Amino acid sequence: MVRVGVVGCGYWGSKHVRVLHGTEGVDAVVMIDPVEERVRSLARTYPADLTFGSVRAALPHVDALVVATPPTTHVGVALEAMAAGRHVLVEKPLATTVADAQRMIEAAADAGVTLMAGHTFEYNPAVWKLRDLVRGGELGEVYYLDSARLNLGLYQRDVNVIYDLAPHDVSIVNYVLGQAPVAVQAWATHHAHHRFEDVAYLRLFYADRDLSANIHVSWLDPAKVRRVVAVGSAKMAVYDDIAEERIRVLDKGITMPSEDDSRTQPPMSYRYGDIVAPFVAPDEPLGVQDRHFVECVATGATPLTDGDNGLAVVRVLEAAQLSLGRGRPVPIEEVAVAAAV
Repeated sequence: MVRVGVVGCGYWGSKHVRVLHGTEGVDAVVMIDPVEERVRSLARTYPADLTFGSVRAALPHVDALVVATPPTTHVGVALEAMAAGRHVLVEKPLATTVADAQRMIEAAADAGVTLMAGHTFEYNPAVWKLRDLVRGGELGEVYYLDSARLNLGLYQRDVNVIYDLAPHDVSIVNYVLGQAPVAVQAWATHHAHHRFEDVAYLRLFYADRDLSANIHVSWLDPAKVRRVVAVGSAKMAVYDDIAEERIRVLDKGITMPSEDDSRTQPPMSYRYGDIVAPFVAPDEPLGVQDRHFVECVATGATPLTDGDNGLAVVRVLEAAQLSLGRGRPVPIEEVAVAAAV
């Protein structure tokens, strides 16, 4: 049985508290937040075994921590916990720089504890289905993935929209394709916020030059959108996280005329076939993720989204941030070299 503390009991941390209360293998749920009223309010619904205002005070009473604090505080909280021999699940992004993510991985190895990245969508049955469609070849040769994560808010105090929303989509794309990009280009602007960009576009380039991925994130959009489109040579698939049918496979495509017919036939012929909505299990991704974390802590297994998984996402985020300033695509290798210096 594992005693789990949740550091940061705000919007997302409160969801962890709810899930952990029903997770098998959890002996106690400890709330940790310097804002006493936040803890008191949450405890009315989900009674905590113990509550603390700081990580230091809570450490003797927990075996593992879920870090759901603002992104720029992740490193400090996680390093303090791991130095005390505690296992850690860190919400996205794992860190805000590649150098800090590497420090966390090294600290976990030195302390012999579990470090897990909170990439919730990699525990989403709909994303599993999209992965199977892409990697199983049902879509044919994959041309590109296009992702949109839009909403009106929530504006963050310490990071821009790329570091806030794009980790989800980068994680999904890495998982579905089974590979990381080799370069990133980003465009972003800040409109309502005077300091942080609130609308951004990322393009991910791969070793296979015929493959690409596009990500659009925004805090300043009238509609809530959570969608990933995969376009292949044989079929197309749409993953919509807020639709009733979260996965739809469309038997649509185009065919180029042969060289012999190129002068007499239209430049393209179009195919329209059936639209299929395969079954997707209704399991809550956060519940699947937190249960996996508890199992890894109890058994010593390596998490599916371990520190290296988190680092792969941070590399893309940092490359995107550098691209904003340099106005060009930034190779992932360039980020890795800068972190090593």
